[in-house]
Amino acid sequence: MKPCSILIVEDHPFQHLYLQNLFNELGEFNVVCARDGEAALACLKKRDFDLVLTDLLMPGMDGVQFIQGLAALRSRPALAIMSAASRRMLMGASLVASNLQVKVIGLISKPVSTAALRCLIDQLQALRQTAPAETREGIDCQSILQALDNGEMQAWFQPKKALNNGRIVAAEALVRWIHPEHGTLLPGVFLPALIACGLEEQLLWRVLEQSIAAQIVWRQQGYDIPVSINLPTHLLNSHDLPDRILAFVLAHQGLPARICFELMECSVPDDISNFYAGACRLRIKGFELSQDDFGKGYSSYMNLVSAPFTELKIDRALVQGCNANEELAQALTSIVSLGRQLGLTVVAEGVETAQELALLRKIDCTQVQGFLISHAVSSNQFQQLLAHDGPANVY
Repeated sequence: MKPCSILIVEDHPFQHLYLQNLFNELGEFNVVCARDGEAALACLKKRDFDLVLTDLLMPGMDGVQFIQGLAALRSRPALAIMSAASRRMLMGASLVASNLQVKVIGLISKPVSTAALRCLIDQLQALRQTAPAETREGIDCQSILQALDNGEMQAWFQPKKALNNGRIVAAEALVRWIHPEHGTLLPGVFLPALIACGLEEQLLWRVLEQSIAAQIVWRQQGYDIPVSINLPTHLLNSHDLPDRILAFVLAHQGLPARICFELMECSVPDDISNFYAGACRLRIKGFELSQDDFGKGYSSYMNLVSAPFTELKIDRALVQGCNANEELAQALTSIVSLGRQLGLTVVAEGVETAQELALLRKIDCTQVQGFLISHAVSSNQFQQLLAHDGPANVY
């Protein structure tokens, strides 16, 4: 794989030299510097980059204006934002980028440290390896339908660990496309096309079926592992969906109480009453229910106290860097406390460092998941993780 190409947008010449030296210490990179946003946009129009690292506080075109200009380009590299401004300012700029469909892989406080750049490079390398742009072409409804039918779409499982004993106590099912030509594809490569083709319910059945089959195998080994499955909320427009889900689960020898549906914010029902009705009916039928991505989108305190959730899942945006950000730490403490007072299992996702884990343990979060624990793996590999974790618990 050729060296990563990186564009640094920074108005101070000393910072150019400093950042170039940091990158040189960490590996072989093709680094180009631009002194302001206008020069950077001109550079991006001439050639492609893997990453843009931009300051926020710059004379002339500021960092936010640059991000808006970046979003208008045909080719959009990954983005990292650095600034001496507050963490809240960094997160605000990140929200601008994310809502313009620009991939943000790092928020870095100045002065930039070697450790911060190393983490950024790790994120960039993972992005390059798992979502090559060329595999996006040729993905259409027919190829997705075929993949759903022939078993290429597979449920992989990311473990959730309890903070009170460090054991794997649950898993989240995440879809992977085992493509015969392109290898293992992550959802970001094919999910937009799948959604556009109206195939989300077909995907739900495949993931549900494979999750139940995996649970049965794990249970035979003595491991009783609940599995969380993402459920786009617009599917609740179908009033009989809870009935069809229950019938499907029972027909495949699944246990409703060991399946948790994470209500996703990627879409909304035609009528909010469909959301509440669907949530209530899934709970009536014995399924667990998670408020997913709490802290962004339309997830709110009103939803949390009004719908019959059993789990609160804190979005990774509130977790990443929480150990170094007092405001984030305070927000997390309040959310965890609220969730526990409501009798919910509180799960923090996106945990990537030991420092984040230590803070979450300190504030009494219930469970964690993220790259620090494990990436999503196949059902067989998950069973190996369970065996490595220790003897099966009696249930």
